[in-house]
Amino acid sequence: MTFKERILSIQGQPLRAKGVDIIQVNIGSKCNMACRHCHVTAGPDRKQEMDRETMETVLDVLKDNTISCLDITGGAPELNPHFRYLVGKARDSGLHVIVRTNLTIFFEEGMEDLPEFYSNNAVEIIASLPYYTESEVDRVRGKGAFEKSTRALKKLNNLGYGCGSFDKRLNLVYNPAGIFLAPSQGALEDDYKRELRKRFGITFDRLYTFANMPIGRFREYLILSTNLQRYMDKLEDAFNLLTLEGLMCRRLISIGWNGVLCDCDFNQILGLTLDADCPQSVKNFDYLRLSERLITVGEHCYGCTAGQGST
Repeated sequence: MTFKERILSIQGQPLRAKGVDIIQVNIGSKCNMACRHCHVTAGPDRKQEMDRETMETVLDVLKDNTISCLDITGGAPELNPHFRYLVGKARDSGLHVIVRTNLTIFFEEGMEDLPEFYSNNAVEIIASLPYYTESEVDRVRGKGAFEKSTRALKKLNNLGYGCGSFDKRLNLVYNPAGIFLAPSQGALEDDYKRELRKRFGITFDRLYTFANMPIGRFREYLILSTNLQRYMDKLEDAFNLLTLEGLMCRRLISIGWNGVLCDCDFNQILGLTLDADCPQSVKNFDYLRLSERLITVGEHCYGCTAGQGST
Protein backbone atom coordinates (compact mmCIF):
# COMPACT_ATOMS: atom_id res chain seq x y z
CA MET A 1 0.00 0.00 0.00
CA THR A 2 1.38 3.42 -0.91
CA PHE A 3 1.79 5.99 1.84
CA LYS A 4 -0.95 8.14 0.33
CA GLU A 5 -3.33 5.17 0.26
CA ARG A 6 -2.47 4.35 3.89
CA ILE A 7 -3.35 7.88 5.02
CA LEU A 8 -6.64 7.84 3.07
CA SER A 9 -7.56 4.46 4.58
CA ILE A 10 -7.02 5.82 8.09
CA GLN A 11 -8.60 9.28 7.98
CA GLY A 12 -10.51 9.39 4.70
CA GLN A 13 -8.67 12.48 3.45
CA PRO A 14 -5.11 13.45 2.51
CA LEU A 15 -2.57 14.71 5.03
CA ARG A 16 -3.00 18.42 5.64
CA ALA A 17 -0.94 21.08 7.45
CA LYS A 18 -2.09 22.46 10.79
CA GLY A 19 -0.28 25.79 10.73
CA VAL A 20 3.24 27.10 10.22
CA ASP A 21 5.08 27.40 13.53
CA ILE A 22 8.62 26.92 12.22
CA ILE A 23 10.48 27.95 9.11
CA GLN A 24 13.37 25.63 8.33
CA VAL A 25 15.97 26.89 5.86
CA ASN A 26 18.59 24.75 4.18
CA ILE A 27 21.24 27.36 3.42
CA GLY A 28 23.59 25.13 1.45
CA SER A 29 24.89 21.65 0.69
CA LYS A 30 28.56 22.32 1.36
CA CYS A 31 29.93 20.41 4.34
CA ASN A 32 33.30 19.57 5.83
CA MET A 33 32.15 15.94 6.06
CA ALA A 34 30.60 13.38 3.72
CA CYS A 35 28.71 11.04 6.05
CA ARG A 36 27.52 7.66 4.79
CA HIS A 37 23.90 8.20 5.80
CA CYS A 38 23.58 11.84 4.66
CA HIS A 39 20.21 12.35 2.96
CA VAL A 40 21.30 15.63 1.31
CA THR A 41 24.55 14.11 -0.07
CA ALA A 42 26.42 17.05 1.46
CA GLY A 43 30.18 17.30 1.11
CA PRO A 44 33.19 19.58 0.63
CA ASP A 45 32.66 19.89 -3.13
CA ARG A 46 29.00 20.92 -3.11
CA LYS A 47 28.45 24.46 -4.41
CA GLN A 48 24.80 25.23 -3.65
CA GLU A 49 24.35 28.01 -1.09
CA MET A 50 21.64 30.52 -0.19
CA ASP A 51 22.52 34.07 -1.15
CA ARG A 52 22.07 37.19 0.96
CA GLU A 53 19.05 38.39 -1.02
CA THR A 54 17.13 35.16 -0.38
CA MET A 55 18.03 35.33 3.31
CA GLU A 56 16.63 38.86 3.46
CA THR A 57 13.38 37.57 1.99
CA VAL A 58 13.26 34.79 4.60
CA LEU A 59 13.80 37.36 7.35
CA ASP A 60 11.02 39.53 5.94
CA VAL A 61 8.64 36.55 5.95
CA LEU A 62 9.48 35.82 9.57
CA LYS A 63 8.99 39.46 10.54
CA ASP A 64 5.65 39.81 8.73
CA ASN A 65 4.04 36.62 10.03
CA THR A 66 3.34 35.01 13.38
CA ILE A 67 6.24 32.57 13.16
CA SER A 68 8.58 32.56 16.13
CA CYS A 69 11.19 29.94 15.25
CA LEU A 70 13.91 29.74 12.57
CA ASP A 71 15.56 26.33 12.11
CA ILE A 72 18.81 26.50 10.11
CA THR A 73 20.30 23.45 8.45
CA GLY A 74 22.64 22.38 5.62
CA GLY A 75 25.15 20.76 4.77
CA ALA A 76 27.16 22.38 7.46
CA PRO A 77 25.14 25.61 7.58
CA GLU A 78 28.07 27.44 9.17
CA LEU A 79 29.96 27.26 5.86
CA ASN A 80 27.55 29.63 4.16
CA PRO A 81 29.32 33.04 4.15
CA HIS A 82 26.10 34.79 5.26
CA PHE A 83 25.32 32.34 8.09
CA ARG A 84 26.23 34.63 10.97
CA TYR A 85 24.33 37.51 9.41
CA LEU A 86 21.17 35.36 9.24
CA VAL A 87 21.49 34.24 12.86
CA GLY A 88 22.22 37.74 14.12
CA LYS A 89 19.31 39.36 12.28
CA ALA A 90 16.90 36.64 13.39
CA ARG A 91 17.93 37.01 17.02
CA ASP A 92 17.69 40.81 16.79
CA SER A 93 14.06 40.28 15.72
CA GLY A 94 13.38 38.20 18.82
CA LEU A 95 13.16 34.89 17.01
CA HIS A 96 14.14 31.58 18.57
CA VAL A 97 16.96 30.20 16.42
CA ILE A 98 17.90 26.54 16.07
CA VAL A 99 21.08 25.47 14.27
CA ARG A 100 21.76 21.89 13.21
CA THR A 101 25.49 21.29 13.41
CA ASN A 102 27.84 18.35 12.96
CA LEU A 103 30.15 19.58 15.79
CA THR A 104 33.36 18.85 13.84
CA ILE A 105 32.89 22.13 11.99
CA PHE A 106 34.18 23.92 15.11
CA PHE A 107 37.69 22.81 14.20
CA GLU A 108 37.73 24.13 10.64
CA GLU A 109 39.74 27.27 9.88
CA GLY A 110 37.80 30.40 10.81
CA MET A 111 35.18 28.47 12.79
CA GLU A 112 37.01 28.23 16.10
CA ASP A 113 34.79 30.86 17.77
CA LEU A 114 31.49 29.25 16.80
CA PRO A 115 30.74 28.01 20.34
CA GLU A 116 31.08 31.55 21.67
CA PHE A 117 28.99 32.91 18.79
CA TYR A 118 26.22 30.44 19.59
CA SER A 119 26.41 31.24 23.28
CA ASN A 120 26.31 35.01 22.73
CA ASN A 121 23.21 34.64 20.54
CA ALA A 122 21.40 32.08 22.75
CA VAL A 123 21.12 29.68 19.79
CA GLU A 124 19.55 26.28 20.40
CA ILE A 125 21.91 23.60 19.09
CA ILE A 126 20.86 20.30 17.58
CA ALA A 127 24.06 18.33 17.09
CA SER A 128 24.43 15.10 15.18
CA LEU A 129 26.23 12.35 17.09
CA PRO A 130 25.49 8.95 15.54
CA TYR A 131 26.44 7.05 18.72
CA TYR A 132 28.30 7.43 21.99
CA THR A 133 31.27 5.22 21.05
CA GLU A 134 34.27 6.16 18.94
CA SER A 135 34.22 3.11 16.66
CA GLU A 136 30.61 3.61 15.57
CA VAL A 137 30.90 7.35 14.97
CA ASP A 138 34.18 7.11 13.06
CA ARG A 139 32.78 4.28 10.92
CA VAL A 140 29.97 6.55 9.72
CA ARG A 141 31.73 9.92 9.69
CA GLY A 142 35.43 9.21 9.26
CA LYS A 143 38.44 8.74 11.53
CA GLY A 144 38.76 11.37 14.23
CA ALA A 145 35.14 12.53 14.03
CA PHE A 146 34.23 11.23 17.48
CA GLU A 147 37.23 12.84 19.18
CA LYS A 148 36.39 16.21 17.61
CA SER A 149 32.72 15.82 18.53
CA THR A 150 33.44 15.17 22.20
CA ARG A 151 35.87 18.12 22.34
CA ALA A 152 33.17 20.33 20.80
CA LEU A 153 30.58 19.15 23.32
CA LYS A 154 32.95 19.91 26.19
CA LYS A 155 33.43 23.43 24.83
CA LEU A 156 29.68 23.92 24.71
CA ASN A 157 29.27 22.57 28.25
CA ASN A 158 31.90 25.04 29.47
CA LEU A 159 29.76 27.83 27.98
CA GLY A 160 26.67 26.66 29.86
CA TYR A 161 25.11 24.51 27.15
CA GLY A 162 23.44 21.22 28.01
CA CYS A 163 22.84 22.08 31.65
CA GLY A 164 19.09 22.66 31.56
CA SER A 165 19.17 26.34 30.60
CA PHE A 166 16.34 27.40 28.29
CA ASP A 167 18.65 29.84 26.49
CA LYS A 168 21.40 27.28 25.92
CA ARG A 169 19.69 24.09 24.90
CA LEU A 170 21.94 21.36 23.55
CA ASN A 171 20.24 18.39 21.90
CA LEU A 172 21.85 15.42 20.19
CA VAL A 173 20.63 13.35 17.25
CA TYR A 174 21.03 9.59 16.81
CA ASN A 175 20.75 7.89 13.43
CA PRO A 176 20.97 4.10 13.06
CA ALA A 177 24.16 2.94 11.36
CA GLY A 178 22.42 0.34 9.19
CA ILE A 179 19.11 -0.96 7.87
CA PHE A 180 17.31 -1.04 11.19
CA LEU A 181 15.10 1.31 13.15
CA ALA A 182 16.11 3.30 16.20
CA PRO A 183 15.46 1.82 19.64
CA SER A 184 13.29 3.56 22.21
CA GLN A 185 14.21 7.24 22.32
CA GLY A 186 13.87 7.45 26.10
CA ALA A 187 16.00 4.39 26.79
CA LEU A 188 18.70 5.43 24.32
CA GLU A 189 18.76 8.96 25.77
CA ASP A 190 19.47 7.43 29.17
CA ASP A 191 22.33 5.41 27.66
CA TYR A 192 23.81 8.46 25.93
CA LYS A 193 23.61 10.59 29.07
CA ARG A 194 25.13 7.90 31.27
CA GLU A 195 27.99 6.99 28.93
CA LEU A 196 28.93 10.51 27.83
CA ARG A 197 28.94 11.77 31.42
CA LYS A 198 30.89 8.78 32.73
CA ARG A 199 33.52 8.77 29.97
CA PHE A 200 33.88 12.46 29.18
CA GLY A 201 31.94 14.50 31.74
CA ILE A 202 29.59 15.65 28.93
CA THR A 203 25.97 16.64 29.56
CA PHE A 204 23.16 17.53 27.14
CA ASP A 205 19.43 18.18 27.27
CA ARG A 206 17.60 15.87 24.85
CA LEU A 207 18.32 13.06 22.42
CA TYR A 208 16.29 12.78 19.22
CA THR A 209 16.21 9.49 17.34
CA PHE A 210 15.48 9.53 13.60
CA ALA A 211 15.13 6.76 11.08
CA ASN A 212 17.51 6.99 8.15
CA MET A 213 15.51 8.22 5.19
CA PRO A 214 15.75 6.11 2.01
CA ILE A 215 17.11 9.02 -0.02
CA GLY A 216 20.53 10.51 -0.78
CA ARG A 217 23.63 8.51 0.14
CA PHE A 218 21.69 6.10 2.31
CA ARG A 219 19.48 5.18 -0.64
CA GLU A 220 22.60 4.62 -2.77
CA TYR A 221 23.90 2.29 -0.07
CA LEU A 222 20.58 0.41 0.06
CA ILE A 223 20.64 -0.07 -3.71
CA LEU A 224 24.26 -1.21 -3.84
CA SER A 225 23.68 -3.67 -1.00
CA THR A 226 20.37 -4.87 -2.58
CA ASN A 227 18.52 -3.88 0.59
CA LEU A 228 16.27 -1.10 -0.69
CA GLN A 229 13.06 -3.13 -0.86
CA ARG A 230 13.84 -4.86 2.42
CA TYR A 231 14.28 -1.52 4.16
CA MET A 232 11.14 -0.03 2.61
CA ASP A 233 9.16 -3.08 3.76
CA LYS A 234 10.58 -2.63 7.26
CA LEU A 235 9.46 1.01 7.35
CA GLU A 236 6.01 0.19 6.06
CA ASP A 237 5.55 -2.68 8.50
CA ALA A 238 6.50 -0.38 11.38
CA PHE A 239 3.94 2.32 10.46
CA ASN A 240 2.47 3.91 13.59
CA LEU A 241 -0.67 6.01 13.15
CA LEU A 242 0.03 7.77 16.47
CA THR A 243 2.92 9.61 14.78
CA LEU A 244 0.63 11.43 12.33
CA GLU A 245 -0.34 14.26 14.69
CA GLY A 246 3.27 15.22 15.38
CA LEU A 247 4.74 15.02 11.88
CA MET A 248 7.02 18.03 11.32
CA CYS A 249 5.50 18.77 7.90
CA ARG A 250 2.19 19.64 9.53
CA ARG A 251 3.61 22.69 11.32
CA LEU A 252 6.73 23.55 9.34
CA ILE A 253 7.73 24.97 5.97
CA SER A 254 11.09 24.05 4.46
CA ILE A 255 12.92 26.60 2.31
CA GLY A 256 15.68 25.45 -0.01
CA TRP A 257 18.92 27.29 -0.70
CA ASN A 258 17.29 28.76 -3.84
CA GLY A 259 14.12 29.93 -2.05
CA VAL A 260 11.90 27.05 -3.17
CA LEU A 261 9.20 26.07 -0.67
CA CYS A 262 8.65 22.43 0.32
CA ASP A 263 6.77 20.50 2.97
CA CYS A 264 9.98 19.22 4.56
CA ASP A 265 13.72 18.92 4.05
CA PHE A 266 13.30 15.43 2.60
CA ASN A 267 10.81 16.53 -0.04
CA GLN A 268 13.16 19.37 -0.87
CA ILE A 269 16.02 16.97 -1.61
CA LEU A 270 13.73 14.79 -3.73
CA GLY A 271 12.44 17.78 -5.71
CA LEU A 272 8.87 17.28 -4.47
CA THR A 273 7.21 20.68 -4.58
CA LEU A 274 4.26 21.95 -2.60
CA ASP A 275 0.69 21.30 -3.69
CA ALA A 276 -0.10 23.17 -6.93
CA ASP A 277 -2.52 25.51 -5.13
CA CYS A 278 0.29 26.85 -2.94
CA PRO A 279 2.99 29.46 -3.58
CA GLN A 280 6.18 27.74 -4.67
CA SER A 281 8.77 30.36 -3.70
CA VAL A 282 9.56 32.27 -0.52
CA LYS A 283 9.06 35.43 -2.60
CA ASN A 284 5.34 34.60 -2.76
CA PHE A 285 4.94 33.38 0.82
CA ASP A 286 1.27 33.24 1.88
CA TYR A 287 0.85 32.25 5.51
CA LEU A 288 -2.87 31.41 5.37
CA ARG A 289 -2.66 29.23 2.27
CA LEU A 290 0.42 27.43 3.55
CA SER A 291 -1.11 26.86 6.98
CA GLU A 292 -3.94 24.74 5.54
CA ARG A 293 -2.16 23.17 2.55
CA LEU A 294 -2.38 19.60 1.39
CA ILE A 295 0.96 17.93 2.04
CA THR A 296 2.87 16.26 -0.79
CA VAL A 297 3.75 12.71 0.25
CA GLY A 298 5.81 9.83 -1.10
CA GLU A 299 6.99 6.40 -0.02
CA HIS A 300 9.88 7.95 1.95
CA CYS A 301 7.24 9.35 4.34
CA TYR A 302 7.08 5.91 5.91
CA GLY A 303 10.44 6.86 7.45
CA CYS A 304 8.78 9.56 9.58
CA THR A 305 5.92 7.31 10.71
CA ALA A 306 7.86 4.12 11.49
CA GLY A 307 8.01 3.02 15.11
CA GLN A 308 8.13 6.02 17.43
CA GLY A 309 8.39 8.29 14.39
CA SER A 310 10.65 11.19 13.42
CA THR A 311 8.76 14.25 14.60
